[in-house]
Amino acid sequence: MLDVARLFADHHAALYRYLVRLTGEPDAAADAAQEAFVRMIERPPQSGDGAGAKSWLYAVATNAALESARTRRRRERLLAAAPDRAPVGDPLPSGDAYAEANDRRSRVAEALAAIPERDRTALLMREEGFTHREIAAALGTTTGSVGTVIARALDRLAAALPLDPHAL
Repeated sequence: MLDVARLFADHHAALYRYLVRLTGEPDAAADAAQEAFVRMIERPPQSGDGAGAKSWLYAVATNAALESARTRRRRERLLAAAPDRAPVGDPLPSGDAYAEANDRRSRVAEALAAIPERDRTALLMREEGFTHREIAAALGTTTGSVGTVIARALDRLAAALPLDPHAL
């Protein structure tokens, strides 16, 4: 049985240095080293001796690093070939917008905490796309009463939130 903790202590630093030199990227090297040790835990090498395990680690880490580099190059080629298909994320909010959004989230969370648990559960399940039947099963009520429960929960939530529409 391999002592993975001992192998990690003995070989991780050297393996990482080797992978940094191989890839030129500390993050990619760290990922490849981690992948090698994870694979060792999941599917240990057949040879149980330390020397065989060391060479196995280096081979697996090298393959993981090279595969990661191939994947990155392939993505770069695909994005360069079709720049209009590149994924676009939303721009980061300004500091003020971030603070305001955080404040709104905080107020809504406080208002949700102020309403009864049953109402909170009904509202949150509805927001997650649950059907009235699923909500009824979770609340222990009938499907026909779920609409009433949700309407009352919305009224209670609105009462717990500030009246200023610009505050949210």
